[in-house]
Amino acid sequence: MTRLRPVLAVLFALTLALAPGLAFARVGGGSSMGSRGAMTFSAPPATRTAPYSAPIERSMTPQSAPSPGLGAPGYAPAYGGGRSSFTSGLLGGLLGAGIGGMLFGHGMFGGMSGGGSVIGLLIQLALLFFIGRWLFRTFFQGQPLFAGGGGGLGQAGAPPGPQPRGGGMPGITITPADYTAFEQLLQGMQAAWSAQDLNRLRSIATPEMVSYFAEQLAELTSRGLRNVVSDVRLQQGDLSQAWSEGSREYATVAMRFAMIDVTTDMQGRVVDGSPTERQSVTELWTFLRSPNGRWILSAIQQTR
Repeated sequence: MTRLRPVLAVLFALTLALAPGLAFARVGGGSSMGSRGAMTFSAPPATRTAPYSAPIERSMTPQSAPSPGLGAPGYAPAYGGGRSSFTSGLLGGLLGAGIGGMLFGHGMFGGMSGGGSVIGLLIQLALLFFIGRWLFRTFFQGQPLFAGGGGGLGQAGAPPGPQPRGGGMPGITITPADYTAFEQLLQGMQAAWSAQDLNRLRSIATPEMVSYFAEQLAELTSRGLRNVVSDVRLQQGDLSQAWSEGSREYATVAMRFAMIDVTTDMQGRVVDGSPTERQSVTELWTFLRSPNGRWILSAIQQTR
């Protein structure tokens, strides 16, 4: 038993070292990366499929001034912020007045020359505002435009005319044919990743995304591992954002899909995942289209 302890310790250390990487061995590695044009560092609008989104962690897009759309729930940009200075000042002033009233014996709402009823009214209105905004975002913003499972993307159809979801950018119309292309890209990306086919990845993703994928595949290979994702099935999807920037068009789509995700060693032994149990994942994928071109993958974001 004494002789086995060093061996067990080494095996335990290796398990800890490999576990984080293996848990997210699928395409994208469970990271938030890529570019969404001028919206790269803005939160995509919430949808029922993905109410919250993680900020982009890796991008070749220069980070400058904050972009529109920072107020989405659950979004924490790397440069901070998100709450307006007016809102912070209003709430801070109301809270300060209330505390002042308590300290001087006027009660919580008596800190401004006896105008407690006015302050109380303002606080109630502020609470109603935030509750109303939360209800709107939860039940009305980002209604599903398509659902996977039986019908796939785009079966519910797209609303007529341009869809103003560009966060200040011109909105564009997403058609059922576009939804079909998004679903095909979801499956095609997983197939090319599993085959470690960089040439195929270059044809359906931006050079930036391909560089990240190549790095991740090289890391798996250096560990003597291979990740295979198969039987990808879309379960539900929502359009979060669709806009144009000059000659380029972007669409951010929230997708929940199920798959068989297995990582093996070079001898084919399973080291993570199950060849029979499906895993469900929710991610936001951003697609890019140039004039007379096809949609290609431009970014992947995780949900919270």
